Amino acid sequence: MIYSHEVEHMCVVKKGPNHGPAPIPEEGKWVKAKEIKDISGLTHGVGWCAPQQGACKLTLNVKDGIIEEALIETIGCSGMTHSAAMAAEILPRKTLLEALNTDLVCDAINTAMRELFLQIVYGRTQSAFSEGGLVVGAGLEDLGKGLRSQIGTMFSTKAKGVRYLEMAEGYVTKIALDADDEVCGYEFVRVGPMMDLIKKGVDANEALKKSTANYGRFTKEQGAVKFIDPRID
Repeated sequence: MIYSHEVEHMCVVKKGPNHGPAPIPEEGKWVKAKEIKDISGLTHGVGWCAPQQGACKLTLNVKDGIIEEALIETIGCSGMTHSAAMAAEILPRKTLLEALNTDLVCDAINTAMRELFLQIVYGRTQSAFSEGGLVVGAGLEDLGKGLRSQIGTMFSTKAKGVRYLEMAEGYVTKIALDADDEVCGYEFVRVGPMMDLIKKGVDANEALKKSTANYGRFTKEQGAVKFIDPRID
């Protein structure tokens, strides 16, 4: 250690109380974190790239400072999907500090990692007060049946109005309009369950039929007057 000339000639003043860091909540315990291995928790965060053309939702499950589980969901940029694939291979087994200082390929994923780091080291995780934390694999619960990201994709113009394209329920195939040409319902396909049926040998048309449902006032008896394809009409 090299000291400046001024510091070399200073007298020693002893430090008084040293209570250590403030305890933070981690998986149902209060922990005074001094090292990365003292950190545990599952949490989510969102990041964005510099031009803000895409975003990433990142979920990490950290146990004793090590990333045991990562869920990476991206939207808005085709290249980000491939970046997510690479980041998913990079993140597990790394310490939280290693991950923070690793290039995760995409700005949005790197930004999400930064936001998660702050949440985790300050004890603001989703599992802060869950005794024992959450099991590895808990991140998949965000996806629901069919293991697909829950996406809302809508498009609208002043001239032609709104078009529902994708909802949490699934891929929207039809929009129902009432007598005032206002949306009153929609038909959707649960893509994940449909693909599961096809993999089991069910005919594709039959799988599509079984995976199709609707929401709202979708029949003529309920007030639907017109049906449009949101991608064509």
